[in-house]
Amino acid sequence: MNPFIQSLRLRTLPLSMSGIILGTGLAWRSNTLAMDYFSFAIFGLAILTTLSLQILSNLSNELGDAQKGTDTNQHGRAAYGLQAGTLTFAQIKGMIVLFIGLSVLFGTALVFMAFWASPAMTNDQSAVINSIVFLGLGLLAIIGAMTYTLGKHSYGYMGLGDLGVFLFFGLLSTMGSYYLQTQTMTTEVVWGAIALGLPIVGVLNLNNVRDMCNDRAHGKRTLASMMGKKGGKIYQTCLLVICLVIFACLGHLWTLLILPIWAWHVYYIFTHDEGQLDVQMPVLMFSTLVLSGLACL
Repeated sequence: MNPFIQSLRLRTLPLSMSGIILGTGLAWRSNTLAMDYFSFAIFGLAILTTLSLQILSNLSNELGDAQKGTDTNQHGRAAYGLQAGTLTFAQIKGMIVLFIGLSVLFGTALVFMAFWASPAMTNDQSAVINSIVFLGLGLLAIIGAMTYTLGKHSYGYMGLGDLGVFLFFGLLSTMGSYYLQTQTMTTEVVWGAIALGLPIVGVLNLNNVRDMCNDRAHGKRTLASMMGKKGGKIYQTCLLVICLVIFACLGHLWTLLILPIWAWHVYYIFTHDEGQLDVQMPVLMFSTLVLSGLACL
């Protein structure tokens, strides 16, 4: 595979769209939204923005881990460009600059379409305030994507990675995409965002359980490395169970169709370790993407 494409980590991209799909789907079915105002342009730009942020996070993660030596001797997964020696630091930094630019471009266009070009927005003062808030959130998302492992004070090395993923790819993605379509917020959307954020965190936790020994050896503190192998797997189970319980309580019973897949997933992670866990990454990512669609029914 082309090393540039490999470093994008394409298999992570469907997961990043889950929050956009859930937020937009709930907006579509919302009684507060006149269907004449629904914008496919906003949906498309939201997808492009979150994909750019996810790729930016992937590239920054690769660069940060390489600079700290964390990826020197990984087992159980494919080696990316820097680790494999097929890309240079300068090339990765160039790609990071590119996706910062794309995140800014798509994010700015998204804000314009939602608050200035939408017929649902008739108050200029509200448009200004909303634009400032969302541009600020976009800037925080860019900073968050880059500083997970990049820099001297990277929060991924301080056990805060789970919180960052939950906030940006769970809450902000779902609630933000709903608000961009409707300029309103509901309790259902907030709880839906919380529920969806949990399996998204689970993907990161599974990654950290898999890499636990290597992370500890290089001083990378994750919740999984602090809880230990068994604790990390119990934590994984709790994330998935609580997610389905919340959706069931909200009345989104179609989401329970995911239960057999997640039951198998939990059984597998308790009976396998380290590199063997890597095969469960796409299972959890794609099932979470399907879950976001089922929650809209």
